[in-house]
Amino acid sequence: MNEDVYYLIALTFVSNIGTGIGKKLLVHIGNAKDVFKENVKVLKAIPGIGDSVANSLKSTKMAFAMAEKEVNYVMKNSIRVTSFVDKEYPERLKQCADSPILYYWKGNKEPNMDKMLAVVGTRNATDYGRLMTENIISGLKEYNIGIVSGLAYGIDTAAHKSALSDSLPTFAVLGHGFSTIYPNTNYELSKKIEANGALITEFPSDTMPNKENFPKRNRIIAGLSDAILIIEAAQKGGALITADIAHSYNKDVFAVPGRVTDIYSAGCNDLIKRQKAYVVHSAADIIENMNWDKMLAVSGMQKKLFFDLTEHQQTIVDIVENESVCDMDAISYKLKIPINRLAFDLLDLELKGIIKCLPGKKYAML
Repeated sequence: MNEDVYYLIALTFVSNIGTGIGKKLLVHIGNAKDVFKENVKVLKAIPGIGDSVANSLKSTKMAFAMAEKEVNYVMKNSIRVTSFVDKEYPERLKQCADSPILYYWKGNKEPNMDKMLAVVGTRNATDYGRLMTENIISGLKEYNIGIVSGLAYGIDTAAHKSALSDSLPTFAVLGHGFSTIYPNTNYELSKKIEANGALITEFPSDTMPNKENFPKRNRIIAGLSDAILIIEAAQKGGALITADIAHSYNKDVFAVPGRVTDIYSAGCNDLIKRQKAYVVHSAADIIENMNWDKMLAVSGMQKKLFFDLTEHQQTIVDIVENESVCDMDAISYKLKIPINRLAFDLLDLELKGIIKCLPGKKYAML
């Protein structure tokens, strides 16, 4: 693990520094190591950085000790760390003012798919709630949508299981560190999520599943997603907290209605009544509202165009796709055709919306 990660982790352990202050320091100074080396006068000149923060950055013995312990745990357990300054940090999450400085994750897929939907609800799921979860997620499978939830009992568990059953990547945001899994009955499920998605947490490894952690992790569930679907929720609870956070992020909220006499539909019904959520009866309601059907149609059209290519053009596409970025001379050499002949094929592929021309006569897939 590189030095930058060590200092970033240390920054999260410094007292008086939350996610907002931490990111502000990184933006103004450039990297975590230099944050610790900067003099107090310069630190205090940054808007919002007062005496307490500046002084905390000069009393860091405990923070560095905790960071060293965390780095050792992360390396020993093959846990990856993605920070706010990394290009891999999901753009959806980065746009949220209170997004974490960094998060820890285990899995085979980063949480930044083209389409992401959070599915949350009560821990006391009914048969109706579980059935609606299964039906809706099953209806999403052809759209390659990442399903985000919180690994809790009830609707969260049903969402992860349904996604796995339909071969959709699923992402579980934890309210604790990686030294435990809560609830422990979902340990085997967590391993399956690792194999087809990821487990994600902003909490250091030894953080226990304390009650106050779960509302905090809900902002990451909302932040990682394009929209949030609530399936069964009481009048108060974590699912409605997630809905409120989603509204603050200007994200769409969907809710499955239920009978007015069902306590675990009261929250959903109220969201719909107050026009804070769109009514969802099936996956089609979400697909249509999010325009994901049009995205799929465009993707399908582009793929269909590939069948209309000449043999030379198809070979060009294969070369560019394999190389990511390829210059004209290299393509000409590989195909053993002159530049003037190649130029016509490249222009035709550009007009068909398959490749794009970059500076220096280089080409990449559109």
